[in-house]
Order: sequence, then structure tokens, then C-alpha cells
Amino acid sequence: MNFLAHIYLSGDNDLIKIGNFMADGIRGKQFENFPKEIQKGIILHRAIDTFTDAHPVFRESTKRLHERYHHYAGVIVDIFYDHFLAKNWTKYSNDNLEEYINLFYQSLHTNIDFLTERTKGMMPYMINQNWLLSYRTIDGISQILTQMDHRTKNQSNMRFASEELQTFYTEFEEEFSLFFEDLRLHAQEKLNTL
Repeated sequence: MNFLAHIYLSGDNDLIKIGNFMADGIRGKQFENFPKEIQKGIILHRAIDTFTDAHPVFRESTKRLHERYHHYAGVIVDIFYDHFLAKNWTKYSNDNLEEYINLFYQSLHTNIDFLTERTKGMMPYMINQNWLLSYRTIDGISQILTQMDHRTKNQSNMRFASEELQTFYTEFEEEFSLFFEDLRLHAQEKLNTL
């Protein structure tokens, strides 16, 4: 899953959200250097990623992209699934999406001393371009995929993946809905054990 889903699956605790959000840049046992609540977020992030990669519905979505995008297929599906979460937000949350995202951005500023350098470096771009809200539209997803493709020196071809999103939109959305119900349960169970 991508940023929005990781934040959403963290519950209401800001530090767990932050840990979950920045976990990709934290290797091995480095997470032990953070406050306990951030550690929980990092552990939760890892559990979400492991569950996601092994889930048969997620794998079905990636199969559709594998021939063209190879090992980037999973990254692309993560982004597609964040699109469907943003698009269908009211199904999963009573909070207004824009307010929810703005509160998260504020919590990053409030807790800036806990953030990794990588996260601090990314924050201005993410907030100014409002990445999390941009997931709501296909144009926004296309821009995110293009930015990610640039980071791979255009070798991933991710800039073209919105074509598949539009062609197989119904299939991806149905797969997301099935998968996300399982993931929500899994994430809640994991949170309860932390």
C-alpha cells in the first residue's frame, strides 16, 4: 500500500501514523532509535507490506501489469489502490478527506524532531503538491507515477501506467475493495497486539 493507506490504517495516534508513513526509509533495527509509538507505526508498516505482497487479490492486480512493468508492478498497484481509497474515502471514514490530510501534514510539522532526514526532505514537495489529495483523481495518479518514473531515470515506464488504470479501472477497483477489507482487519489485529 502507499502513503494514504498506511496513514489510514494506523488509527488515530499521530505518532503511529508518522512511523507508518516514514517506515520505508528505516532499515532493520534502526526503528529502535525512535519513541515507542513511532516504533509501533514502523512495525505496523512492515506487517501491512508483508500481508499485501502475499495476498492473492493484490497478486491478481500485479499480474495484469507484470509484463509491461516487471518488478515495478507492485509499486504501481500500491498507488492505484491509494487512488481507490481516496476516491471511496467516505466508505471507510467519517472524516473529510481534505481535513484528514491537512491534520496529518500539521502533525508532521508538530513532530518534525522525530522525522528522518529523508522524510524532512520530501515533506515540502508532498505538502506543496498535496500528493495525498492528488491520489483522488486519475490525473493526480498520473502525475505521481510520472514523478516516480523520473526517479528511476524513466526506466520503469511508470509514467504510462495510468493507461492500464483506465483500461482495467473496474477490475482494479473491485480487487481493491476485496483486498482492503482483509487488510483493514489484519492491520487492526496487528495494532491491537502492539
